[in-house]
Amino acid sequence: MGFVNHLPTRRELLVGSGALFAWSQMPRIARAEGRDPRLLVVVLRGALDGLGAVAPVGDPDWVGLRGDRALVLDGKPPALPLDSFFALNPAMPNLHRLYKTGKAAIVHAAATPYRERSHFDGQDVLESGISKPGVTASGWLNRALLAMESGGRVDPRGSRALGIGSVTPLVVRGSAPVMTWVPQKLLPASEDTQNRLLDLYQHTDPKLATVLQARMKLASLGGAPGTGDQMSDDPTLMPPGIARVRAYFAEAAGTAARYLAKADGPRVGAMGFVGWDTHIAEGAASGQLYNLLGALDGAFAAIESNMGEAWRETVVAVVTEFGRTARINGTQGTDHGTGTVAFLIGGALAGGRVIADWPGLKPAQLFEDRDLKPTTDLRAVLKGLLRDHLRVEEKVLADAVFPGSADVKPMGGLVG
Repeated sequence: MGFVNHLPTRRELLVGSGALFAWSQMPRIARAEGRDPRLLVVVLRGALDGLGAVAPVGDPDWVGLRGDRALVLDGKPPALPLDSFFALNPAMPNLHRLYKTGKAAIVHAAATPYRERSHFDGQDVLESGISKPGVTASGWLNRALLAMESGGRVDPRGSRALGIGSVTPLVVRGSAPVMTWVPQKLLPASEDTQNRLLDLYQHTDPKLATVLQARMKLASLGGAPGTGDQMSDDPTLMPPGIARVRAYFAEAAGTAARYLAKADGPRVGAMGFVGWDTHIAEGAASGQLYNLLGALDGAFAAIESNMGEAWRETVVAVVTEFGRTARINGTQGTDHGTGTVAFLIGGALAGGRVIADWPGLKPAQLFEDRDLKPTTDLRAVLKGLLRDHLRVEEKVLADAVFPGSADVKPMGGLVG
């Protein structure tokens, strides 16, 4: 397999809908302080149900809002207590352990400036760092690296591009050199994702839509039992079983960590996991969401173990384009929402806390009478990490990394 450096086509975007990573190969952030920090950004594509991941068990309106679908401390299985108000999904014991040892923090009721409910636009705002979608082809992490380079903090020598049949996440695209890596076997797209892509291409690329529709029909006709548990590069096949997802998340995250841990390796990176669009049968305590969060929890363990000694200088920020509806819908799932959670893990964190300006769950307190109201701007969290962990100057953060965000102050105290 050879090295590739090119712009992705729409067909590659379709094929590359699984997890992927990209690193700027700029190995040496200045070590004048005796530090060698790493930052990995994980994007959960599809919109994470923050209330299903971290339940506000101390809110008097919580159980009334979700009924028997609400995570509770005496549930089966019981939610994992974080503090007197919040509890973690029971699928995440490893995150709970990190939290208890001060190496994980959770930001709740958070969101980007985006207030609509399109996955494509929401991810664009999340990764570009611009408050409106479609404005730029570069990402905030790439621009942060350029700022560090101009300030003498980054040595860009030895940069190269690595491409293995997929697409670099927008958050690290831009003028700074990038290398990418993708597992040889991608997770196929879910039926819901297939249908959304089909709708998109029917409006933008009718020929591709016709081909995609034919492949979907062919796959459905040939779908024998067990077909869904096979890994494939073909995005039109059925989604794999959760055992494959867990293995895939762990392999992908572990590989990312090994690259970041190398003495001469990259120091920042981004990766994405798809599958979080839980419209039907979400199952926070035993179903789809529970299984996905368990796979993510395994990915956290893989990152920690593969970082080795570099773990103590590592921060991992797990973000998503928006949240989901506060109420369960008629198909026992949740629809596109607004406020959600961000997970932070790493040996460099000052963790052991849930950071939240809690908005409440009464109907009048919900955003547009349907969503968890966002009270924390996700850019404040990211700016805090970039300023205090990677030492990007505050003015640069406001002007170049997250343009037009001077009124959004970096959140302090996130790193030790």
